Amino acid sequence: MAGTTPGTPSVLRAMNDRAALDLLLAQGPLSRGRIGELTGLSKPTASQLLARLESAGLVVVTGRSEGRPGPNAQLYAVNGQAAHVAGVDVTTARILAGVADVTGRVAGTFEVPTPARRPGSPRPCPPELVVRAVEGAAEAAGVHTSALHRTVIGTPGAFDPSTGRLRYASHLPGWHSPTLLEEMAAALPMPVEYDNDVNLAAVAEQRLGAARGHDDFVLLWNEQGIGAALVIGGRLHRGRTGGAGEVGFLPVPGTPLVRDPALHNSGGFQALAGAGAVLRWAHELGLPYAPVGSLQADAAALVARAAEEAPPEEGEDGELGPRYELLRRLATGTAVGLASMVAVLDPQLIVLSGGVLTAGGERLRRLVQQELAELAVPRPELKLGTVTGDPVLHGALESALATTRDEVFDTSR
Repeated sequence: MAGTTPGTPSVLRAMNDRAALDLLLAQGPLSRGRIGELTGLSKPTASQLLARLESAGLVVVTGRSEGRPGPNAQLYAVNGQAAHVAGVDVTTARILAGVADVTGRVAGTFEVPTPARRPGSPRPCPPELVVRAVEGAAEAAGVHTSALHRTVIGTPGAFDPSTGRLRYASHLPGWHSPTLLEEMAAALPMPVEYDNDVNLAAVAEQRLGAARGHDDFVLLWNEQGIGAALVIGGRLHRGRTGGAGEVGFLPVPGTPLVRDPALHNSGGFQALAGAGAVLRWAHELGLPYAPVGSLQADAAALVARAAEEAPPEEGEDGELGPRYELLRRLATGTAVGLASMVAVLDPQLIVLSGGVLTAGGERLRRLVQQELAELAVPRPELKLGTVTGDPVLHGALESALATTRDEVFDTSR
């Protein structure tokens, strides 16, 4: 709203316009009368507002109300074609891109496998792979990449704001060039932003899932690795170098002390309760499993099967069944790491996310809750993440939409 003075008619109109657009996003198609009721605007003012937004291409008439006495009223909705954004989820195995319209509807996705590096061959080129993924998602959505307002890319680790280089993700090949951000900006025809993948999963849960209504929460992620997102006062806390939440490196009881964990890309918490630990326990407990292709997928399959078992029966030696024992070990290891975070942050809520944790379902959540109650003084609520289908991608899209809506919905200019 640059160039305007608070309290002037243009500012008030813009505020009313944004309030109406937010209502339409939250509640779907509404009539002029209903918008007036919800915003407190008179019918003439609501009519002027809708005419203004329709002329600007921000709302469209979608039909007429039915089932009420009197004439049917026109229904208005946000025009999804007013803007499109892209989100990108980067892992060691693939790059997944999605395109959403300004209402948040995902209109297209596209996945590009990350080619394995062969001896003597060059590393995969991230800008090229990302461009292919974004172009594929845009084509699936029926838009051109030049029409995208913004792209948000989620990666393991974080780009250090002081150097522009990726940190805490030595396992992600090809993403550590000192000129990577410049190359990406040159390759994509829209503003590009970057965030940690677990942070974006937290954005998805805060906007769409289990953390709605919470301003202070921790999201614990267990998939390719263990990480956390810290939301304090409604805002993500990233730390000076972007490394806040890299708790896979956290020293914890029950594991050897790892010195220089960034060099080894491992640490206590990861060794205690990560996917590798689940496979180690399965071997120790004599649990057979058929590998399905990746460490985290194998671990998630073992945890899911353990959680699906009936209540454990004691064997002749008085010990619990091996599958229940695997689940109990995961709950204890998870709670040990969480206890340190809870002691420092005292959050309202902890969200358990990532394939290894969500595979355990409600049964694992209850076990972690019980263990944490014995290990920490604060006792935050624990919930399972509910955005389970590509949460990093959905968080990237939600992050891109938040900024884009502020720009596109600003009618004061």
